[in-house]
Amino acid sequence: MARVLIAEDEPKIAQLLADYLTQAGHAALTVGEGDRVLPAIATERPDLLLLDIMLPGKDGLAILRELRRDSELPVIMLTARVEEIDRLLGLELGADDYICKPFSPREVVARVRALLRRTTPAAPANPFTVDEEAQRVFYLGRAVPHTTTEYRLLHALLTHPGRIYSRDQLLDLMHDDLRDVTDRVVDSHIRNLRRKLDDMAPGQNFIHAVYGAGYRFEIAEGD
Repeated sequence: MARVLIAEDEPKIAQLLADYLTQAGHAALTVGEGDRVLPAIATERPDLLLLDIMLPGKDGLAILRELRRDSELPVIMLTARVEEIDRLLGLELGADDYICKPFSPREVVARVRALLRRTTPAAPANPFTVDEEAQRVFYLGRAVPHTTTEYRLLHALLTHPGRIYSRDQLLDLMHDDLRDVTDRVVDSHIRNLRRKLDDMAPGQNFIHAVYGAGYRFEIAEGD
């Protein structure tokens, strides 16, 4: 799910775009004044900006010029000023695409999708595979040694990379008989798994502790 910031001062147009983008599976945020665009980018950290040229306070061209000083955020300009198109896409300002008003909301969604495909880095390949029937985990085709409890823990972590699991959640996954055990048992199993994974992939550090929250599994680019 990508986060798209819509900078458009006409509320009906902004809401229409937000509705279509939301239906397409994106998170849509809106601002209606030029002076609010750059602060919104800093706080909301969108994946793409839909930027109208004619904004009150600070126009889209000034915003894009300032943005391009230190950001490569993908930008699609919304414009009724055809004479500005060459400048928008040229070296002077550096917009990634433009759409002329009036436009079809479906076209906007298609352009957003296409630009995100071009600018979003590919996810790193997952070197792990899981045989759920045999309850075995493999790293680059080699079986990872683990106990039954460690399998449950590892399966949960690596099948949802990036998700943070609390110790209580991991305990529930590790033991289905509601036994009275301390959540520090999780730490012990994590240490064992880290040691075993490090033997197979030295220095990769797949399992990360998140202070005050729990653990997450992460496959870094190049692993």
